[in-house]
Amino acid sequence: MRRVVEPEILDGLSPVDPQAEASRRDLRRLNVIMGHSGILSRALRRHLEAARVSSRPLRVVELGAGDGTLMLRLARRWSATGLTAEVTLLDRQNLVSMETHRAFAALDWSVESVVTDVVTWLEQSSSTVDLMLTNLFLHHFQDNPLRALLGLVAKKTNLFIACEPRRSPVALTASRLLGLMGCNAVTRHDAIVSVRAGFADNELTALWLSETPWELSEHSAGLFSHCFVATRHG
Repeated sequence: MRRVVEPEILDGLSPVDPQAEASRRDLRRLNVIMGHSGILSRALRRHLEAARVSSRPLRVVELGAGDGTLMLRLARRWSATGLTAEVTLLDRQNLVSMETHRAFAALDWSVESVVTDVVTWLEQSSSTVDLMLTNLFLHHFQDNPLRALLGLVAKKTNLFIACEPRRSPVALTASRLLGLMGCNAVTRHDAIVSVRAGFADNELTALWLSETPWELSEHSAGLFSHCFVATRHG
């Protein structure tokens, strides 16, 4: 399947549009069904030593964080192991509720929600963080802009983890059946577009350019997802 990137309806809707709100609820369900919090957690656990953390809080940035609920699920998993973090949630829309902020605070995790363009933030940020992660975000970019984005990421983090749609016939067939789960028209349309724009084989590895040495890992995750992990050496 050739990779094809097309606009998704949700990206063009107002955050308070009822269709957008329903689609975000669908996405929360689909993230749970696809096990993305588990995929991201396992990737971090395997590479935690490479993140160079000590007793201080882990510095974490999520790109395209949406409403922050996926990061909250990860925080609940990780806090159970005694891990604390300072989290920055980046998104073009202000979607993180006060309830979500309070839930982070209850875990003794600090969280900052920043409404911004991710590329602009990466270009302007002067600090390097321990972990940068993203979920269902990279597939929105054509190859050349994505290569530039990953180049910026490589300068700003010691560990990068991405969970994206798997571009495969199985995932495409499943995306066409979401109406059986009660997903709305926005989600049904965008799911097909997402799979067609997703990744396979070592496509993200091929786009990762850095002057410093990195350990790269890219693989399928479950039936429908694709995981990419980059760990800085030295």
